[in-house]
Amino acid sequence: MGFPHIKTVSTPVPSPSGTTKQAGDQAEDLALAHLQRAGLRLLVRNYRTPGRGGGEIDLIMRAPDGTCVFVEVRRRASSSHGGAAASVSWAKQKRIVFAARHYLMRLGTLPPCRFDVVAVQAGHLEWLAGAFDAGAM
Repeated sequence: MGFPHIKTVSTPVPSPSGTTKQAGDQAEDLALAHLQRAGLRLLVRNYRTPGRGGGEIDLIMRAPDGTCVFVEVRRRASSSHGGAAASVSWAKQKRIVFAARHYLMRLGTLPPCRFDVVAVQAGHLEWLAGAFDAGAM
């Protein structure tokens, strides 16, 4: 997953606490704070398409260059079974792209777009910019 020209950033994070939902929310909070420190601006959090079987995007951000960044945040306790980043399957990517297209339909002008993954696992946050491409979907 990812493009060779994209630099991966890794940052230590505190251990999750509480329920799985709370740990997931904490991972989203950490990802959001990290991306904002990097200069991205939050547009929408937890964007969902209407109806059943649609898609959901954890964070929609605007990069300083105007790129619309669709961010999937994944948390895993360990790297077994491929880890957090590897858990963004082709089917999950397809649902994210579906939701991104739904979001973009309401804009008058289409901005450049990118799909990132923020993986929180084993005490580290890893930001994979350009983790996958919508072109094949």
